[in-house]
Amino acid sequence: MKRFIFVIAAFLLAMPAWGQYAPQAGVPGSTAISSSSSLFTGWASACTLQRGYINIDSPSLGLATYGTSLMALGIADHGVVSLGDSGVADLTFPGYIYNGPGADFAVFENGFINGANDSQAFLELAFVEVSSDGVNYARFPAHSLTQVNTQIPGSGVYMYANLLDNLAGKYGSGYGTPFDLDDVPAMAWLDKSRVTNVRVIDVVGAIGRHAAHDAAGNIINDPYPTNFATGGFDLDAVGVMHRLANDGVQQLPNGISLNIYPNPSAGSLFIDAVGNTEGLKGVLTSVTGTVARGPFDVKEKTEIGLRDCPAGLYYLTIQDSNGNKWVGKVTRL
Repeated sequence: MKRFIFVIAAFLLAMPAWGQYAPQAGVPGSTAISSSSSLFTGWASACTLQRGYINIDSPSLGLATYGTSLMALGIADHGVVSLGDSGVADLTFPGYIYNGPGADFAVFENGFINGANDSQAFLELAFVEVSSDGVNYARFPAHSLTQVNTQIPGSGVYMYANLLDNLAGKYGSGYGTPFDLDDVPAMAWLDKSRVTNVRVIDVVGAIGRHAAHDAAGNIINDPYPTNFATGGFDLDAVGVMHRLANDGVQQLPNGISLNIYPNPSAGSLFIDAVGNTEGLKGVLTSVTGTVARGPFDVKEKTEIGLRDCPAGLYYLTIQDSNGNKWVGKVTRL
């Protein structure tokens, strides 16, 4: 009986269902975000690469070569650039990423799900860091509960997403891993309301002398070695949910930043507000002064439906409790 109890206990401890993080894309409870999601307001517009080795234990094999930095720009489209072992991609965006409610951006890789078990996938992982000056970077606290007794080989072995957290690449192709700036420790030099750079750093995945560690000191086990030109993390795209676009940002005197988009609009108009939005009000009027929408409360993210508004020019007025006011033109297509 004691032996039977021990075997059952060991089996239960080994079950991946005991993972404490979000499961694979398509599985209930997953936080994966589809590349076609309307949550995205922008995508990376520039990328600087520092390639890593095909195999960090065999430098003579050279660096990963697959893809170019252009493959990491724009919407996720399954075109990738391979970083190689410990390779780095530094991405910038039109405007700034800000810390809004929930996830602020997502990173896409080209992992593929096990057709026989949709909780498993072939995954290659990466650390993610952010900066508001392009010089100093803060890392998201990554966590890996994947076993470290046996090295995951370069192919043929699947992993569980629910054992991984704050590691890019935990979801299959077409689905982004979300990152919330709230998770990054506060740093004097990091302005979470104006993040300019996202850095993606390949996790080597070796459990030997080149081992990478998560925030708790655990070794991160992922496919290694990957002795081919496509080795390492394969970056597809970085999409932004909370973005202040350079050309759409307006500043109220009390420091509140407003991003109004898309303009012109054929459907909905969105207002992203960064700062203390308490008492912030908005109203949309026609050129003749007729109120089309409002007054309404302006929150961190506000949607204004325009579908039943006649095409033409409108004025959007936003005012805070101190009387500070911003007025801009909005075109309904």
